[in-house]
Amino acid sequence: MKIFKPLAAAVAAIALLSSCSILKSVATNALTAGSNTGAAITDLATEALSSAGKIDLGSITNLINLGQVIRGAKTVSSASTSFLESFTSGLIKGSANKINNSNVANVISGLKTLNGLDTSSLKNAALKAAMTGAVSAVSNNAPGVTETLSQVNSILGLLK
Repeated sequence: MKIFKPLAAAVAAIALLSSCSILKSVATNALTAGSNTGAAITDLATEALSSAGKIDLGSITNLINLGQVIRGAKTVSSASTSFLESFTSGLIKGSANKINNSNVANVISGLKTLNGLDTSSLKNAALKAAMTGAVSAVSNNAPGVTETLSQVNSILGLLK
């Protein structure tokens, strides 16, 4: 019995340390995901402003940024409150404060709406572009493209 107490204490300490490590890892992942999404939104907003409000689907950079925004939308759709808090901090940081405390809730809401759309055509084009370094044609008539771009543009409009 005397050996059991120290052993149980050691096991409890290891479990506590590893759970803290896991929590730190989750917070870091959320911050990174938010930062990447915020940077992609900012880059797309800059592109849309320089091209009369349209996102050029022939640009590998734009496709990869769209893919990142779609990934961010999926991430926030089922996130816990603590994950969402870290993701939000990352959004603000990654956007260089173009997403800020006054518009971040609307950006998160826009991302959640985006997650409910058929983003498969753009997501597949973004994945292909990232993997091959080449742009494959994406038609505005492909499933979900018009709706996805409309929702992304509404998120970009929050940065003005």
